[in-house]
Amino acid sequence: MATPAEQVNQGFTDAQGVNNSPRDTYIYKDFSLFFTPNPVTGDVTKVTDVQDIKRSVRNLVLTNRFDKPFHPEIASHVRDLLFEPFTPITATLVRNRIETVLENYEPRITVTSVDIIDPSFQHMDNNSLNVSINFTLKNDPNIQTVDILLERIR
Repeated sequence: MATPAEQVNQGFTDAQGVNNSPRDTYIYKDFSLFFTPNPVTGDVTKVTDVQDIKRSVRNLVLTNRFDKPFHPEIASHVRDLLFEPFTPITATLVRNRIETVLENYEPRITVTSVDIIDPSFQHMDNNSLNVSINFTLKNDPNIQTVDILLERIR
C-alpha cells in the first residue's frame, strides 16, 4: 500500500514532486514605513509576504546611485534615462536595468516581465514613465504586479 505522500507524487520525477509540507512557505516581514502604531500592542505595524516584497521591488527600482551609503552598486539608474530622447532603444534599456537590479538584489522573486505602459511614448513630454513589473515569488506561482511611475524629482 502506498503512503499518502507517494500517492500524491505518483507520476512525478524527483524534480517535479509535490511538497505538501507547510515548511515550504516562507513568511516575509518588514516594518511599515508609515510607522503607524498597532492598535493592540502599540508597536510599529508590520507588512508581510507579498506586500513586503512589492515594497522591496519598488524601493530597488527607485533607488539612485549613491542612495545607499557604501553600496553605490545597488541602484537601477532608471531615472537617469528620463531626460534622454525616448526611443524604443531607451525603453529596452529601462527594461534591462530594472530586470538586472531585481535579479541581482531581490532573490525572493523571479521577474516574469517588465512592461512600459505607454508603448507609443506619447506621454514622454512629462519626463515620466509608467512601468509595470510582473513577477512570481519563489514559493508561490501566482503572478504579482507592481506599477511604478518613474518621474524626475529634481
